[in-house]
Amino acid sequence: MVRINRNFLKLPGSYLFSEIDRRVKGYAQAHPQAQLIGLGIGDVTRPLPSAVTEAMHRAVEEMATPEGFHGYGPEQGYDFLRRAIARWDYQRRGIDITPEEIFLSDGAKSDSGNMGELFGVDNVVAVCDPVYPVYVDTNAMAGRAGEFDGHTGRWGALRYMPCVADNGFVPDIPWGEEAGLIYLCFPNNPTGAVASREQLGQWVEYANSSGAVILFDAAYEAFISQEDVPHSIFEVAGARTCAIEFRSFSKTAGFTGTRCAYTVIPKTLVRDGVALHALWSRRQSTKFNGVPYVVQRGAQAVYTPEGQRQVRETIAYYQRNAQVIRKGLEQAGLTVYGGVNAPYIWVKTPDGMGSWVFFDLLLERAGVVTTPGAGFGPSGEGYIRVTAFGSGADTCRAVERIAQAVGTL
Repeated sequence: MVRINRNFLKLPGSYLFSEIDRRVKGYAQAHPQAQLIGLGIGDVTRPLPSAVTEAMHRAVEEMATPEGFHGYGPEQGYDFLRRAIARWDYQRRGIDITPEEIFLSDGAKSDSGNMGELFGVDNVVAVCDPVYPVYVDTNAMAGRAGEFDGHTGRWGALRYMPCVADNGFVPDIPWGEEAGLIYLCFPNNPTGAVASREQLGQWVEYANSSGAVILFDAAYEAFISQEDVPHSIFEVAGARTCAIEFRSFSKTAGFTGTRCAYTVIPKTLVRDGVALHALWSRRQSTKFNGVPYVVQRGAQAVYTPEGQRQVRETIAYYQRNAQVIRKGLEQAGLTVYGGVNAPYIWVKTPDGMGSWVFFDLLLERAGVVTTPGAGFGPSGEGYIRVTAFGSGADTCRAVERIAQAVGTL
């Protein structure tokens, strides 16, 4: 008889956003006249930049000719896009990343989840708390997380690093403790916090001294507005020997439905006598057929002058939404964080209310969908996450409705 991977059976009943979808659908069915506004799931609403769609149209026309047709492409990505990424996202900032160290993929979510395949199940895994659920769930699927404790909301074999108001939502360095894989996400999802150059430098020092690997999710770096905030872990000296970085076109250029991202693995990153760059290349060659040619041509257009202008306009649109949310909810008497260098606003629930309780209250009284902080981990209890990815009009209406609902408490 075939045996299943029983680690899947240890997972909580449903993925966070699946549970949100279930509750929202239930409410909508019971209240068919309700006009819900979704500021929960971090999906974008602005269309693809015209520079991107025009490039994709040209690529489609190429594919319709014998001379321009492209079949299987390189699993690591086409050189034209890898060169553009290296030049624009790294080298112009003085960061020594080569095109060969960049791997194109269908999403930062996929890569951050799949990266664990390179490492043994006996590694200690450290995650921020609150945490993007994919980091935890994929380690649980691999058997690296131990048993789930429903009372604490923690996995027994994971090391949770509290990210709370007292430490600015940036985890403390676990000096004197062992951590093999360290997941860091800055700008952070869900709190919207950022780490300073000094703080990242301490993490790099820790990883190099202990032999750990930092898995750095920089999917939201384009939303950084303050000049002194680093955009990449590789801005820190020593990171090339201890870090892997994930980035995405999803939130910056609207590729959530188009799918294109990339991961940077320096050739100088070696653990247990093995170059991780070579391992990931082998993994991708076996399990991934590459991002479609048409999509990669669209992504390349992001790095043209017109593409950059249009992307900046889109990001500015969401940044304005974030400021509307911050200001409106603060005026409503709520305590808020984030929203300055990130598209997420982290909101403390009023009067010690539970995250899911406040989520349900806003759904029922305001018709606004948020994300309960408890879904991101134990330290997320007592917060909700609000995204700035809605339309400007919906964002304004949602803030007004939330303020009214809070005013009735």
